[in-house]
Amino acid sequence: MVCIWRMSHVLLLYVLSTWLTGHCHLYNNRYAGDKVIRIVPKNDKEANELKNMYHQLQVDLWKPNSISSILKDTVTDVHTSSNSSRTLLDYLRKANIKHKILVNNVQKLLDMQNSSRPTRHRRSLSRYNYEQYHSLDEIVRWMRHMNKTHANLVSMFSIGKSYEGRKLLVLKLGEKNASYKRAVWLDCGIHAREWIGPAFCQWFVKETINAYYNEPEFKKVLSLLDFYVMPVLNVDGYHYSWNTDRFWRKTRSKYRFNCYGVDANRNWKVNWCEEGASLNPCDSTYCGPSPESEPEVKAVAKFIYKRRKRIKAYMSFHAYAQMLLYPYSYQYDYIPNFKCVESAANKAVEAIRSAYGIRYRHGPASSTLYLSSGSSIDWAYNNGIPYSYAFELRDTGYYGFMLPDSLIKPTCAETMLAVKNITMHALKKCH
Repeated sequence: MVCIWRMSHVLLLYVLSTWLTGHCHLYNNRYAGDKVIRIVPKNDKEANELKNMYHQLQVDLWKPNSISSILKDTVTDVHTSSNSSRTLLDYLRKANIKHKILVNNVQKLLDMQNSSRPTRHRRSLSRYNYEQYHSLDEIVRWMRHMNKTHANLVSMFSIGKSYEGRKLLVLKLGEKNASYKRAVWLDCGIHAREWIGPAFCQWFVKETINAYYNEPEFKKVLSLLDFYVMPVLNVDGYHYSWNTDRFWRKTRSKYRFNCYGVDANRNWKVNWCEEGASLNPCDSTYCGPSPESEPEVKAVAKFIYKRRKRIKAYMSFHAYAQMLLYPYSYQYDYIPNFKCVESAANKAVEAIRSAYGIRYRHGPASSTLYLSSGSSIDWAYNNGIPYSYAFELRDTGYYGFMLPDSLIKPTCAETMLAVKNITMHALKKCH
């Protein structure tokens, strides 16, 4: 299988190696010899040739998520198997297309990152390590622990079940009083391979609880607002990415042609399956047989819709690109309340930069990243939530979806500043 992704103007074409040469490495050594090659198409002809390669090599787009988004003067990072890389490199040399090998062995990088992590033990969750990635089972244990140990602030509940029967768990944070309270929704892990998302959602819960006890200003926020936090929306896909395919993106529902999964961020009931989505079940941007066909999307949509008058901000966390995006995704028009949404976004990226100097781009998703339809931020906005954002967290392509554990802390710390900033805006009216 071949895959492509883009961060900002970065595309990664990814061809998975099919050789299983051993059992001493992660994922049965399935990525041994895979390479990442950076390609820069300098004109429309070269961009179109890359699009043709998509069909010839059964390419799976990572970012941009649609073939039409492959354009000239964009940086295209191509991840290819050991066999396919020779064919691709020969083609690039003969065509005189600018390129560079970024990663010579993807499996080696995965193994190095895994070996740098401490040995896992079933330790007390009071010493939970927020600076490493965690499996779905570990995250569920952690959620139960937070519910049990911070009962005055945290409650846990299920809003439904996934395709494979796993509970869709949400944490609610806030002072438990009977008064009417506005709310903020955060979800992570809508795309399985974007592990930094669930890591941030856990970081957010930890930091919010700490802030309640140590920051009088934020304690007041929790008396006025409830936070609904869903650490892993795509639970089946996330579990699969840990145990079978590190770079799996979609859900795990089964449809035609023996292909699995739907892009959970193309399945919402808003301009469904138009630009930037596919009707082919084998594509990474498959929109599903119908809007909200995925039980995970349907459950979240139902939960939020019932509370749409209270929820003032929706935030979804993805990777990677270092961007803060807001509606519209499916068209280039400005949203009616553009001024206040843009102002909040601008202040949020300034807050991010203040921490470690990391620069984020911000703006409407369609023009800042690419056109896409059936996205969660468009759905949330069209259902009355005034502040609706999608974060594309670190980095811009050097590590891509393989962001190392060592960068979890700085990524989450800077993102926390942005979320706090947007939260303060959510307490105000946005016209």
